[in-house]
Amino acid sequence: MPKYLDPKADLTFKKVFGEYPELTISFLNALLPLKDDEKITSVSYLTPEMMPDNPLRKYSIVDVRCTDAQGRMFLVEMQTVWSEEFKQRVLFNASKAYVGQLKKGKKYELLQPVYSLNLVNEVFEKDIDDAYHYYRLVHEKHSDRVIDGLHLVFVELPKFKPQNFSDKKMLALWLRFLTEIDEQVTEVDPELLADKDINQALELVEISAFDEGQLEAYERFWDGVRVEKALRDGSEKRVLQAEEKGRAEGKAEGIKATAKRMKAEGLPLDVISKYTQLPLSEIEKL
Repeated sequence: MPKYLDPKADLTFKKVFGEYPELTISFLNALLPLKDDEKITSVSYLTPEMMPDNPLRKYSIVDVRCTDAQGRMFLVEMQTVWSEEFKQRVLFNASKAYVGQLKKGKKYELLQPVYSLNLVNEVFEKDIDDAYHYYRLVHEKHSDRVIDGLHLVFVELPKFKPQNFSDKKMLALWLRFLTEIDEQVTEVDPELLADKDINQALELVEISAFDEGQLEAYERFWDGVRVEKALRDGSEKRVLQAEEKGRAEGKAEGIKATAKRMKAEGLPLDVISKYTQLPLSEIEKL
């Protein structure tokens, strides 16, 4: 039985979707909100222009960029570690790609849509059950009125459930490929093997397809992801501790202010101590 690597890693994701146009076409057509007459028929790869500036984010972002015969641009990112600024960075990158089409002297009507597909390996919309999120520019009251240009799609992989996409077979199969395949897999569902595109993708992430140096790079990627998560979680913990300390200090100051007012009203110190839980010695100093 073949052994597999996790397709969400930099090495494997870019091999499947950055080197095989037919698989990228299948993947994009399945996951993007495209009408039948908007389906992608060909792609050519672009050199990544915008890599993350923050060195602490270098492991968590994997990207593939391509364009089709119409000039539409497709930005695909795998985000293994969620960060609060991610949505803004996605919007910035998509906007930059959109504006970058218009060379000096060109007309605005030549601008083509930019589709940004972002696969996130963590849950970030905790109060929403849906795994699939699609953003575009629409009229606030008349949602059928759309300004075409930017299309932002986010998929929360941990929330994905195949039964929720039973009417979108290829979308479900590709997301199953991303969420079910890793080093622990001992048997692949025949439904995945039955589809020619998914089958080819599975062959591409077989461990036997990589040399020793590539496997070491693969392990370094996941080591980096683990470090990045630890740094993020530690930072979030420090922020929460600081907030909790601030609330505690604020509460303490409020209690002292109340005790001071009670003392000014002439209430006995033992009564003030009973209701504020402050020691008599501290109340005497107020």
